[in-house]
Order: sequence, then C-alpha cells, then structure tokens
Amino acid sequence: MTTLSGARSGPTTEDDRPEVSGPERKDRFLGKQPIGLLFILPYVIFLAFIFVYPLIVQFFISFKDYFFAAPGATVDRPWVGLQNYVDVLKDPTFQRSIFNVFEFLIINVPATVVLSLVLAYALNAKIRGLWFFRGSYYAPYVTASVAIVTVWLFMFGETGLVNTVLGPLAPDPSWLINKYWAMPMIAVFVTWKQLGFFILLYLAALQNVPKELYEAADVDGAGTMAKFWSVTVPGVRPATALVVILATITGMNLFTEPYLLTNGGGPNGASVTPVFYMYQKGIEQGQAGYAAAIGMILLLITLLIALIQRRLLEQD
Repeated sequence: MTTLSGARSGPTTEDDRPEVSGPERKDRFLGKQPIGLLFILPYVIFLAFIFVYPLIVQFFISFKDYFFAAPGATVDRPWVGLQNYVDVLKDPTFQRSIFNVFEFLIINVPATVVLSLVLAYALNAKIRGLWFFRGSYYAPYVTASVAIVTVWLFMFGETGLVNTVLGPLAPDPSWLINKYWAMPMIAVFVTWKQLGFFILLYLAALQNVPKELYEAADVDGAGTMAKFWSVTVPGVRPATALVVILATITGMNLFTEPYLLTNGGGPNGASVTPVFYMYQKGIEQGQAGYAAAIGMILLLITLLIALIQRRLLEQD
C-alpha cells in the first residue's frame, strides 16, 4: 500500500490554506463578469437617491423638533434626542395603529399564501380557457385602487348589494363603518386585489418543481392532495418565504386602502395604520420630526418581523 509522506491529519488551519492571488481576489469581489456591474449601476444610483438618501435624512430629522418652513426661511429646529421616539411609543393612536396593522396581517398573510398557492396550482394544470382565468385573477392587481374601491363601496355600503342580499343578517353599522369589521374588510380587499401578483410568483416557482417527483408520487399511488402536500408545498417553499415577506411589508405600509375605504382610519381609529398616522402628523399637522420617528420605528418593526419570518420559513 502506498502512503503519502509528510501528510498531516486534523483540521485545516488558516496557515495551511493556499494563498489567494490578486486576480482571484478581484474575481471574488467583482465576479467573473465585472461588466455586469456597469449594467446595475444606474439602478444602484436610483436606489441611493430615491431610498437611501431620504432614509438617512429621515433618521436625522427624527431627533429634532423639525417642521416645514417656506423656502429660504431660516428657522430654529432644536435637537430633542430620543424625545420624539418616547412620545411616539406612548401615543395611544400609534399603539392602536400597530394593533390594527397586526390584525390586518393575521388575516391577510395566511389568506394570501393559501389562496395564491391553491389557485396557482389549479392554474398550472391544463384546462380550457386557462388564459381567461389567469387574466381574470391578475386584472385587479393592475387596476387602479380608486376604481376598485368604488365597486367595493357599492357592494359593501350601507345600502349596498351585499347588505341587500343578507337582509337582517347584515351587520349594523355596515361593514366599512363598523369598528369590528372595518379592518377585516380592508384585509379581504387587499388580499383579493394583490392575489394575481402572488399567483404569478407561485406559477413561476411551480415550473421549477421536478416533474419526476410527481411521477414518483403517482407510482406510489399518491392522490391529488397527497401530491400537493408532499411535493408541491415543499417544492415552492422558497417562493412561500418570499410571498410571506412581501405580503408583510405591504401590510406594514398600508395606506391607500384605509384612506379610500374608511375615509382615513375610521370609524374612531379602527382602521388607522402607522403610515396613515405618519401622513397625518407629518403632512397635515406639520410635525415632521414626530412623523420621522414613527417611520423609523415602523422600519425597525418591519425588519424584525421579516427576519423572524425568514428564519422560521427557511429552517429545514
């Protein structure tokens, strides 16, 4: 038996690893195709000016008693430290807005995941009129919210179609002016409107599930539900993580739907959201420092929730 002289056993240390040459270091940093950086550079600049720079400005504004003034006017905007954050966290309206948005997420996120996955699974099959169904589900997503809200107000208004059908079973007050039903109805509306986008994500993910797995399940005698749970659901798990995170971010930034459906947070703050409250404080009342603190707190909460979701969903 031939042995290798001088061979050492045990774990490899940093001194044992081969040195990385200059070109190899360059490839690790720039990639094998550095020209690709030039193609993404315009979008990086766009992100820097449209998102990163305003975020930095907002961060500094949140530590000041900041308010808007006429162009060219010199006004005193004193540094108040963490006082804005303390006031926001003690604010009952902000606390109510966080509760409202969590109520929205509890309804919206599970419904979005389940409905979009089931419908994508059905639309992935070879059925007649497939183009019609795919277009029908995607149409609400690309339709202006103002137009769709008009239809929903007609359906769920006090004298709307739904109340007419339900008769004495209809809630009193009606759906969108009822403090118990306002936020759930907004969650249903957003789920329905954005369903087409998430169906497309799942349809793309379903194309990457190996067909051999379905064939193996057929050989084992698995039925439709068994194949769905054993093959489809695990196969689209990365897409599910993306859908959950995107739906959560959308919910945390909810503004348009409560503003249009419930006239801005009604009834009695039952549908007010952090972003809408930030708009009230910063734009309507001119308290930019206070509004900036709301935005920073909302950003931290959203990042924390998204990180927890990603960790839980990506665990094997």
